[in-house]
Amino acid sequence: MNISKTRNVKSIDRCIYGKGTFDQLDEILSLKRKNNGWVVFFLDDYFAGKELEDRIPLHAQDKLIYISTVEEPTTELIDEVVALSKAHADQLPVAMVGIGGGCVMDVCKAASLMITNHGKAHEYQGLDLIKNPGVYCVVVPTISGTGAEVSMTAVLTGPVKKLGIKCDYTVPDQVLLDPELILSVPDDQRFYTGMDSYIHAIEALDGRHINEFARAFSEKSLDLCREVFLDKSLSRELADEKLMVASYMGGM
Repeated sequence: MNISKTRNVKSIDRCIYGKGTFDQLDEILSLKRKNNGWVVFFLDDYFAGKELEDRIPLHAQDKLIYISTVEEPTTELIDEVVALSKAHADQLPVAMVGIGGGCVMDVCKAASLMITNHGKAHEYQGLDLIKNPGVYCVVVPTISGTGAEVSMTAVLTGPVKKLGIKCDYTVPDQVLLDPELILSVPDDQRFYTGMDSYIHAIEALDGRHINEFARAFSEKSLDLCREVFLDKSLSRELADEKLMVASYMGGM
């Protein structure tokens, strides 16, 4: 009997969840900052000059790069931020942190890989093309739905095609889920990104290779999405907590 091999899937190493956990980011990064190690922070430019920017645990030697989310990230953008990061100090950063939505998290995931791999980002669009693991990658979603915080893909628009850098190395090392960070998301944008989670679950459940492991994540994500969008008695605070978990499970 011919039995096909099942992929050994890489998952998130560490996840911290709960209101106010953003304030633990400095403690998390301190484990990597030995010997004057420095960090690159990617921040959605929506937060420039806002309270969240002031809460970022920037140290004197760190680099803060604003990312516009008007358009999807490109391979050219990844090459630019990697060049900026390499020029910032005579040694590579010990970590990269992406604070924002799916676009910002994908930039962080891709940049953390490209800083340790030679060449241009478009050369690595595809499956399992990355040769070297990247620097420590931390993602902090400020909107829920895309599942980028746990996925093994960094979606980029290249000079020829839109295609992800996809491999086990693309999965972030640390995800920080703080429901307080998504409270300010406008209702329409929250709905559209929240529907990403719903669709991810539907796609998985209707997939030809569905198994009980995937089904467990998908069904729970679907249940949470239905609560968020159909239960009018839920407070916005509780709904956001459920939506953040739905996004995580949908991405898984």
